[in-house]
Amino acid sequence: MNYWLVKSEPGEYSFDDLQKDGRTIWSGVRNYAARNNLRAMKTGDLVLFYHSVDDKEVVGICTVVRESYPDPTAEGGDWSAVDIAPLKKLSNPVYLSVIKATDELKNIALVRIGRLSVMPLEHVEFKKIVELGGTKL
Repeated sequence: MNYWLVKSEPGEYSFDDLQKDGRTIWSGVRNYAARNNLRAMKTGDLVLFYHSVDDKEVVGICTVVRESYPDPTAEGGDWSAVDIAPLKKLSNPVYLSVIKATDELKNIALVRIGRLSVMPLEHVEFKKIVELGGTKL
């Protein structure tokens, strides 16, 4: 199993929206590194959902329910999408400031490559963020 983090502006699409919808296509990614991360996702992988821009917080846990396929929103180019479904909202959001202040998380892609919208996590990093969120999986 692999672990990931995806970012979304909550005004565009929030974790609450995902919970209401029950499932969504993760499309519109137009960065090659993020696209390659989408292509590496497998059904059953766990994904942290991060609210970017104003909130800057991890708020929920999702799972990949459909592996990479051509992004139907792309008007050209070789872009990919996956489908994700919500598993659980974190009991407490985990703010970027807390992540940056946590020794075990100082080198994750969210801190090092802040503009990347889809990024891998190590299992220990995933577990630490979930723990900081006061949530059991």
